[in-house]
Amino acid sequence: MDLLNTLVDKGLRRELPTREEALAVLATSDDALLDVVAAAGKVRRQWFGRRVKLNYLVNLKSGLCPEDCSYCSQRLGSKAEILKYTWLKPEEASQAAAAGVAGGAKRVCLVASGRGPTDRDVDRVGKTIEAIKEQNEGIEVCACLGLLSDGQAERLKDAGADAYNHNLNTSEATYGEITKTHTYADRVDTVQKAHAAGLSACSGLIAGMGESDEDLVDVVYSLRELDPDSVPVNFLIPFEGTPLAKEWNLTPQRALRILAMVRFVCPDVEVRLAGGREVHLRTLQPLALHLVNSIFLGDYLTSEGQAGQADLDMIADAGFEVEGAGTSTLPAHRSEVAEAQGGCGSHGAGASVCGSSAPADEAGCGSACGGCSGHSGHEAPVPAQAEAGEVRTGLVAVRRRGAGTDIAPNA
Repeated sequence: MDLLNTLVDKGLRRELPTREEALAVLATSDDALLDVVAAAGKVRRQWFGRRVKLNYLVNLKSGLCPEDCSYCSQRLGSKAEILKYTWLKPEEASQAAAAGVAGGAKRVCLVASGRGPTDRDVDRVGKTIEAIKEQNEGIEVCACLGLLSDGQAERLKDAGADAYNHNLNTSEATYGEITKTHTYADRVDTVQKAHAAGLSACSGLIAGMGESDEDLVDVVYSLRELDPDSVPVNFLIPFEGTPLAKEWNLTPQRALRILAMVRFVCPDVEVRLAGGREVHLRTLQPLALHLVNSIFLGDYLTSEGQAGQADLDMIADAGFEVEGAGTSTLPAHRSEVAEAQGGCGSHGAGASVCGSSAPADEAGCGSACGGCSGHSGHEAPVPAQAEAGEVRTGLVAVRRRGAGTDIAPNA
């Protein structure tokens, strides 16, 4: 297929595809799916070999958020029966993080619900970062605390944070349909603050909220322009009790096409498979490893993931290997820029290179819960085993273990 040959050539040169080419990837048929995965896989292997980076989420403060993000189970007015608790103590967070590190994670993502941290919250998180790094030499720590005020990114950097996650989630044109309590520009500003402070920026998206193909391409191109080091791709987890509980718009095949499009647009960036992978990819998860080079291990913020050992088995069975702590995640040309700027990843490598991210809402260091209602655009396919509008609670398991509970975490 000429399209795929062109995209592979561009990906190997770190050249930006045209918007038409990115849209064409999303429009490919299920019959061509394996060809699409194979093509994007060539780009993935060029820059990341067969390594898979493991990340682990610790939800420092769960629920009771004043923001109204439609996709989030922790939102204002959410009736989702999730765990609700205030700030974990540094030693509690360190214990939770240790489970992920023991399972092979090289990055711990510290997430807290809320609009953004107070200065006291930043101090609290700084003590938590210190406790985690004292117990786990060489571990990367990413913070995801919401919108940052002036000076807070610098304080987190001084406290030992390596990265900051804040997702764009969807296109600027449709962002107002998801959230009314803050703007798309607010999110861009926080990612830029992280960059300026020398933190590795992590910013991604949520697919499956009813958005059009054009929306998906718009947000991925916006992410490339921001140039984060990691781009988490979340798939909406339609929690019962949220406005998007009936938004079941994804098939496993469409989810794979979205991941392939992100890889072609962001060829040499850490693309992370984040929240919702178990719900929407299901038995096709191993194919996604040919597209992404990073996943979350175990559970998410408010939902349960598959068993941590199952993640490790899946990686091995698919012929991939867990990335070691002493290995740089990013290619040399991006890592060198990052080191020069004092970050742990690489950013600012030029307009021809896309960025990076981490989850924050439901899936990971800032990204995994959800979506938007009322988007205009094409009708996304409904999974064959579901009726349109059906609430499929059997596929969404609310987290009842790990941080905030007395039950051992899943890692």
